[in-house]
Amino acid sequence: MITRALRYLLLPLLLVALEAHAEPYLAVQTGFKCGQCHVNPTGGGQRTVFGNIFAQTQLAAHHIDTGDAIWTGEINRFLSLGGDLRAQAQVTKQPGTSLTDDFSVEQGRIYASANVIPGRLYVYLDEQVAPTSINREAYGVYWSKNHDWYVKAGQMYLPFGFRLQDQSALVQQITGINMTAPDQGVEFGVERGHWDAQFAISNGTASGPEVDHGKQYSGQLSYVESFWRVGLAANINSAAAGNKSAGGVFAGLRTGPVSWLGQVDVTDDKSQPALAGRQLATLLEANWRIAQGHNLKLTHEYLDPNRSVQNNAQTRYSIVYELTPIQYVQIRSGFRYSDGIPQNPLQHLKIGFVELHGFF
Repeated sequence: MITRALRYLLLPLLLVALEAHAEPYLAVQTGFKCGQCHVNPTGGGQRTVFGNIFAQTQLAAHHIDTGDAIWTGEINRFLSLGGDLRAQAQVTKQPGTSLTDDFSVEQGRIYASANVIPGRLYVYLDEQVAPTSINREAYGVYWSKNHDWYVKAGQMYLPFGFRLQDQSALVQQITGINMTAPDQGVEFGVERGHWDAQFAISNGTASGPEVDHGKQYSGQLSYVESFWRVGLAANINSAAAGNKSAGGVFAGLRTGPVSWLGQVDVTDDKSQPALAGRQLATLLEANWRIAQGHNLKLTHEYLDPNRSVQNNAQTRYSIVYELTPIQYVQIRSGFRYSDGIPQNPLQHLKIGFVELHGFF
C-alpha cells in the first residue's frame, strides 16, 4: 500500500507519460525503457511499483477511487506479487469448413519476487497456473550499485527484439524466441544512458533437457530516445542436429498520438530439413491512442518461409480495439485475416475475438 502523501508526490512523475503496460508500443509511446514498468529489464511479467501506480492513476479511461488503498504489488519491503489473466471468445472461419467458435482461458499467471537485498539482489518466479501449470521464468538477478549493469541466472525469456504480447506474431514464430519458450542459462545486461545491451548463454532447448554440448547465444543492442528507438538482435543455437541462426532489426517511432513498431527477422535453420533455407518475417504495427484508455491497433505481417522458393509468401492483417475502462481491466476485440498459398486452407483463416485481460 502507499500513503496519500506519497501518492501525490508520485503523480507529477506519472503524468509525464501517457500510458504504461506490457506491450512495447507503450514504451515507444512514453519514451520509457521496458524496465521502468516491469521488474524484468527486458520487459514482460511482474510490474514495478511505478507500473502499478501508473495503471491505477493514468492508464484507465475511468479511475475508481480507492482512497489510500492503492495496490503497488509490494506485500512488504522484501516481497512483491502480481498476476495476469487472459480469457477470450473466438470465432474462426477456414475455407471449405463451417464456422467454429469457442471460449478459452489463454493464460492465468502469478508473479512473485523476493527482494532479499532491496535494489540489488532479487529472486523472481513467473508461474502459469491456467489452463495448465507451467513454470515460465525462475531466476535470480544481481544489480550493480549504480544500476548500470546486472547478471541474471536461471530460466528466462531470451533477449531478441520486441517482447510482443502476441506470441503468434510471425517474427516470433520463425525465431522461436517468445514468451512461450524460455530457456535456462545466464544473461548479462548493461544500461548506460540511452544505450541498453543484453547477452545470454543458454541450453538452446526451450527449457527442455540438454541433449548435447551445444549452447544458444542471444543478444541485442538498442538505443532509446524520447520519441524513437532502434535495435539490433542476433541469435545462434548450436546443436548436433544442425545450427539455427537469426538476425533482426527493430525500431519504434512516436508521431503524435500514433506509435509505430517495426521488426524484420531473418533465420537460417539447418536443424530441420523441412525448413532448410532462409526465412524472412516482418512486422509493421501502428497504435493510435484515441483517448486515455482507448487504443486502436493495426498490424501487417509478412512471412517468406523459404527464400529460395518462389510464390510461397504469407501475409496477415489485424485490427484490434483495446479498451481499458477501469484500472487493471482491459477488453480487447479484433479481427485477423491471413492470406497465403491457395492450396493451404490454414493460410486463409479469418478470426474474430473478444478478450478479457485482468492484471495487477
